[in-house]
Amino acid sequence: MHLFDHDILFEPGEPLSFAGQITDNWSINGIPDGGYLMAILANAMMQHSEMKATPIITANFLNRCEPGDAEILIEKMAASKQFNRFQGSLRQNGKEKIRAFGTFSDENRECPLESYEASCPEITALEKCLPVPKLPDYTLFGQLDVRLDPACTGWLSGKMSAKSESKGYIRFKSHRPFDVPSILLIADSFPPAIFSSQGMVAWVPTIELSVNIRKIPTTDWLKCSFRTRFITCGLLEEDGEIWDQKDELIAISRQIAQFRAPAG
Repeated sequence: MHLFDHDILFEPGEPLSFAGQITDNWSINGIPDGGYLMAILANAMMQHSEMKATPIITANFLNRCEPGDAEILIEKMAASKQFNRFQGSLRQNGKEKIRAFGTFSDENRECPLESYEASCPEITALEKCLPVPKLPDYTLFGQLDVRLDPACTGWLSGKMSAKSESKGYIRFKSHRPFDVPSILLIADSFPPAIFSSQGMVAWVPTIELSVNIRKIPTTDWLKCSFRTRFITCGLLEEDGEIWDQKDELIAISRQIAQFRAPAG
């Protein structure tokens, strides 16, 4: 079993409940990555959903999670010919940490229209992109191979850009095919886009993250682009696009987060 599959697998208990461990293998500065936590919740929902395609997962992060024991409670909200809808709650130490909502559709439904009014963002060739190094407190980058477009890496040397953008390529370091949980992880695995324009801030905590998965990719790498356009009173949005190497759209995301400048 791949490490990621092991780390998102919670054991079923009472009806619609699960128990397991949030591990430290997918953390940013010691804090479990939000996409990893969404993957845990989505994996639990999918165990009770007859439909599993093109999900929309939205998570509200109420309190900071920590590595350790956790419980998940799932509730089926509605079911129709088109969609299964769930809500899920992740709890630690008796306190709700995340409330998530999931909508799943039928894998066999007809696709009457596929039309793109935008194309895959331009990203520098893979061999010219810069790998994110493994850092002691950033275990996420020990598990994922993230290659950043040089146009988005000026902040590493103190050269700020006028554009808040983070883009490049991503895959697991230890090969694993992509699926719903892994795409949720990837949607929150690039350095925040505002690093390009504001530098490496102390913390960019997620308030809400929504990911809509359009299809499951088969290519080795995924191409990602994340963009922030507005920072207002300490709040920002980050809009993401995930594409495969055939320039087919895999997922879109929107994250609402806080901007917290370094102390002093």
